[in-house]
Amino acid sequence: MMREATPSAPALDAVSLFSNCGAGDVGFSAAGFRFRVMAELARSRLRVALRNHQEAEGVPGDLRRTWRDVVDRWRWLHGPARPALVAACPPCQGMSTARSDRGPQDDAEAGSRDGRNLLVLPIAHITKALRPTCVVVENVTGFLRRMVRDPETGEGISAARLLVRLLAKDYVVYPFLTDLADFGVPQRRKRAFLTFLRRSSPATGFLRRENRAPYPAPSHAPDHGGNHVLLRAALGRFQLPALDAGDSALARDSRYPFHFVPVWPTRQHRMVAAIPAGSGASAWENDDCGGCGPVEADAETVECPVCGEPLLRPIVRRERRNRLVRGFRRASYRRMEPDRPAATITTASGRIGGSRTIHPFENRVLSPLECALLQTIPLGFDWGDALERRGVSEVRAMIGEAVPPHFTEMHGLVLVSLLTQTDRGLSLIDQTDVRCKNARRGLAFSLT
Repeated sequence: MMREATPSAPALDAVSLFSNCGAGDVGFSAAGFRFRVMAELARSRLRVALRNHQEAEGVPGDLRRTWRDVVDRWRWLHGPARPALVAACPPCQGMSTARSDRGPQDDAEAGSRDGRNLLVLPIAHITKALRPTCVVVENVTGFLRRMVRDPETGEGISAARLLVRLLAKDYVVYPFLTDLADFGVPQRRKRAFLTFLRRSSPATGFLRRENRAPYPAPSHAPDHGGNHVLLRAALGRFQLPALDAGDSALARDSRYPFHFVPVWPTRQHRMVAAIPAGSGASAWENDDCGGCGPVEADAETVECPVCGEPLLRPIVRRERRNRLVRGFRRASYRRMEPDRPAATITTASGRIGGSRTIHPFENRVLSPLECALLQTIPLGFDWGDALERRGVSEVRAMIGEAVPPHFTEMHGLVLVSLLTQTDRGLSLIDQTDVRCKNARRGLAFSLT
């Protein structure tokens, strides 16, 4: 039986691995965790993380070589005490299914060629050394299935399953596979989570008796009686000034330093302007000529059938013969749909040819500020001089790789409740929920 929550519980000390800019950890902090050590490969990102977690010590560098430094830094601060939480978000590029050049997911040889796919190993090393009560690992859905070679046995095994095996003696694992739109994040963002709890923790017995998992019940999922936050509503709530990529004076607003977009050449701007506002359509579907206006043309037509000039479609202009861009037509050069959650915010959010990056109504991509807010990164998040030092592409990358803090706060509140054995009136997800069942299936894992 859980105790009732006390109003001033002390913060639970935590370690962050692959911290990125620390945005996802902001949610855990809001829930009651306090990060004391943060580790990140890129010093520029770690600098931003430490601005937002000022009680933390930073460990820069590749965790495959610096994981002992993380352990030493924690012990220097806390001696033999255990962290309450280790939160880890290893790079997802090698796990992603978006590119075929990485080989099939079940090809362990191909999976092992990308060393990032074995970054579960330093997570295991640090966990075994520090023995935290809880470990949370987040990644793309391919994390559950991407096969690698076990460095010790040579066996083909998924990276996630390898981590489960390495920690199985001391930890119970709870896999989770969800779209974060089901939790009120105003974008489609499908992600996999592994939450580990020490077998000796009272929380594991409580979860087993209640047949629950250490995640919040979905607050906005249609299958739970909720509704997703739509892009139209989210943008309306932000109340940011309109921008236009056709004019440098209209492409930024000085009142909001991160609210700006790249300025496009005239033809590119006209191509986007030809996509009907609010339609969710793409420039591939434009039947427009800059000189003649609307024309009749099939999907593979490049030039206007009337005047011979290139249509307002994604076209590579050549001296002898123009051609259509060789791109992913289903999602590229396309407006976001206003009456659905936003498309996933990625590192390519500033590219017109990325996946659904064009504003639903205005002739531009989303600004870095809009992307950050759709990622639920707070307006007051301190970016320091990251924009000046590293440029907009790096800032967009940090935003695109962040874990939405709205969800990590919800998840963190559940974990704090379990670790402190306090009843905070939270609704935990049932193990029979499809999000848990699909994750166990993807991991080839059974509760028995």
